[in-house]
Amino acid sequence: MSQLLLHNHKAIPLDKDGYLRCLEDWSPEVADKLASSESITLLEAHWEVLDVLREFYQRTGLSPAMRPLVKLVATELGADKGRSIYLMKLFPGNPALLASKLAGLPRPTNCF
Repeated sequence: MSQLLLHNHKAIPLDKDGYLRCLEDWSPEVADKLASSESITLLEAHWEVLDVLREFYQRTGLSPAMRPLVKLVATELGADKGRSIYLMKLFPGNPALLASKLAGLPRPTNCF
């Protein structure tokens, strides 16, 4: 069953897991609404990770699973931020899934 996110009087279609159906619908405001639906307020630390994810997706067409995400963040933002515990605090539950959702990217293929 698909869902809708209302933004600026526009209905944005989501898949059954809450990911954008059309990646072009993403904007920082949409990310804020998606985060709010997950009880998260996006802070600068979140945006750093989301920006890294979006740049990586533009280069590769991939949404990384957890281990590659940790390595990617460590490479781009430093070893102190490229740790599972840091990402878990920002994106509770499964950071790879939640960060990809908020970044407007497809669900990572090998995440459950």
